[in-house]
Amino acid sequence: MATEPPTGDPVQDAPRVEAARHSAAGLPAVAHTLRVAQRQMGLRRTARTLLKVNQKDGFDCPGCAWPEGDERHTAEFCENGAKAVAEEATLRRVTPGFFAAHPVAGLADRSGYWLGQQGRITQPVYLPEGADRYEPVTWDRAFGIIAEELTALASPDEALFYTSGRTSNEAAFLLQLFAREFGTNNLPDCSNMCHESSGSALTETIGIGKGSVSLEDLHRADLIIVAGQNPGTNHPRMLSALERAKSAGAKIISVNPLPEAGLERFKNPQTARGMLKGTALTDLFLQIRLGGDQALFRLLNKLIIETEGAVDTAFVDGHTHGYEEFARAARAADWDETLTATGLDRTAIEQALALVLASKRTIVCWAMGLTQHKHSVPTIREVVNFLLLRGNIGRPGAGVCPVRGHSNVQGDRTMGIFERPAPAFLDALDKEFGITSPRHHGYDVVRSIQALRDGDAKVFFAMGGNFVAAAPDTDVTEAAMRKARLTVHVSTKLNRSHVVTGTRALILPTLGRTDKDVQAGRRQVVTVEDSMGTVHASRGNLTPASPHLLSEPAIVARLARAVLGPASTTPWEEFGRDYAAIRDRIARVVPGFEDFNTRVAAPGGFALPHAPRDERRFPTATGKANFTAAPVEYPRLPEGRLLLQTLRSHDQYNTTVYGLDDRYRGIKNGRRVVLVNPDDARALGLADGAYTDLVSEWHDGTERRAPGFRVVHYPTARGCAAAYYPETNVLVPLDATADTSNTPAGKSVVIRLETP
Repeated sequence: MATEPPTGDPVQDAPRVEAARHSAAGLPAVAHTLRVAQRQMGLRRTARTLLKVNQKDGFDCPGCAWPEGDERHTAEFCENGAKAVAEEATLRRVTPGFFAAHPVAGLADRSGYWLGQQGRITQPVYLPEGADRYEPVTWDRAFGIIAEELTALASPDEALFYTSGRTSNEAAFLLQLFAREFGTNNLPDCSNMCHESSGSALTETIGIGKGSVSLEDLHRADLIIVAGQNPGTNHPRMLSALERAKSAGAKIISVNPLPEAGLERFKNPQTARGMLKGTALTDLFLQIRLGGDQALFRLLNKLIIETEGAVDTAFVDGHTHGYEEFARAARAADWDETLTATGLDRTAIEQALALVLASKRTIVCWAMGLTQHKHSVPTIREVVNFLLLRGNIGRPGAGVCPVRGHSNVQGDRTMGIFERPAPAFLDALDKEFGITSPRHHGYDVVRSIQALRDGDAKVFFAMGGNFVAAAPDTDVTEAAMRKARLTVHVSTKLNRSHVVTGTRALILPTLGRTDKDVQAGRRQVVTVEDSMGTVHASRGNLTPASPHLLSEPAIVARLARAVLGPASTTPWEEFGRDYAAIRDRIARVVPGFEDFNTRVAAPGGFALPHAPRDERRFPTATGKANFTAAPVEYPRLPEGRLLLQTLRSHDQYNTTVYGLDDRYRGIKNGRRVVLVNPDDARALGLADGAYTDLVSEWHDGTERRAPGFRVVHYPTARGCAAAYYPETNVLVPLDATADTSNTPAGKSVVIRLETP
């Protein structure tokens, strides 16, 4: 049977630390998965639900965006995917009685873990001005409250419409349509905080802000470089693809400041051999210093250019632009500076070069370890330079692979969730719906927080997510949110953002991926786009947690009608009851979605076109793939300071904390730990087990402090430290962002450790 939610927050003042693991998955993952699922769902519901995850006739996992192959296992999910499903399909419920018993101030004192463990929200609730707790509200009244606030604004640009990556294509398309018909491009989304740097770099260099590889390409690669990514925790099903590539003879280079169990050895729970022995994945581990990746790839590019016959001159001459300027910059790369920037030794880089030169088909995969630095965009451009040199874009088994973190974050952007939309997209939208979309750019996440802080934004509407916990500079973000006139969250479960409110607040409970969606007596499906550009259907199979829930498309459609009134000729009512009608319109607005309904009905869906991959055609300003030649940057550390990266534990997904352990890193019963290289810790006079405050340093002189962290001596790169978010987001200054993309720089925070 499922268990009751915790009544009190667990005490985690004394985390226990044991030896880190050197393999991922296997029997421990299976056992932990079943334990968590049984606790949330009970045995019968567990079987009914998990056997439909990522199946062609089932629902898309609400976790990561890793794709599925054509052949599916009976159990087509990973440990963390199962946790995400269990949290959504839980039998625990948050009823109006819960809100009556818990003032908002009391809920604000609880941890995000405790809030999330309470279960599914069953009815819409409203926090009136001056009230101390949420109260039940009808859907009509809820939409009326939002309409009152939106129509009272001096400008549509005083409203913010945030989107989480789990929002379906249909809901995302409706939300951006509503926002633009209302009159704003203020459509910040979670991409602004993660892969915005990837999109910025790739759009400029290859003409499309998405990865260029398929799952089959990974299986065919000779060399896979995994940089700034921990797939064992963040994208565990990727390990199966790496295992298959290894079995076909591929080599793998891991580039990371921390050794990660998943990249050391994968114990595939789908096979007996995998459970017992597993597969060693990494051939060469480059334990790089935080922020040193651009310098590493620049030096590798220099060495490739200097190696006779290593450059694919036919590809460079026929398909690229800017080679000569780039080559001059690459030849100037300095060994000593690179060794300083990366913390690597010469032998390791030479070993990497040998693997690169031996490969005819190379893929580079990356995640937040590359995207969340001040110089992230030029770093990713340098990765593109690296691949262009040897013709590794637009050939089978080769290409760029930014691994997206949330299940439809890429699809939401494809649907138009973007504060800086392309004119061609707006032209098509306006033609289809007879509206006039605004052409001026809107606010991204960081600028949205600044607008709230400065009084330039007054209404915040979130389609999913946990904005307050995900955003940087926690104290600034929370103070900004409290200045709003109205905050609205479309959610399945409680989180921190529900208790940091504006003057008035609403929580609108919605269907999840696992829930059956029936509108006007007809079963509906939604669609999602995975990290490799495949679009497929998702069909929930569970009775919804409450008869009072509305689907995301229905919420947007009813809200739009309440705000825009009868003057809007958009058929909102039809869209709310028939998602196929939404897809018909998407097909006429978004390139690549022609005949959407027919194509997505095919098992497994369809792949979107990708000109660089499919045709070696690069839709850039020059009409070719662009080499770039940015100056090499890397963080400089003052004496006695460390460079902190914020990261996930194995028991969390994004801001959702499933438990208090990080099994692979040996941390138990606590999250307030800081991983520090033993030599650095000794130099700072900090024993393993000592407690310290983390204090970040930024040029504004503001003290940002995260108190009470247990020091863990851990084999990080020298000069680098690591700690979990969202607890350490308080240390990331709002203005510390990546150039061009404006992504918060949560992977290179200068800190000092102060003993309380």
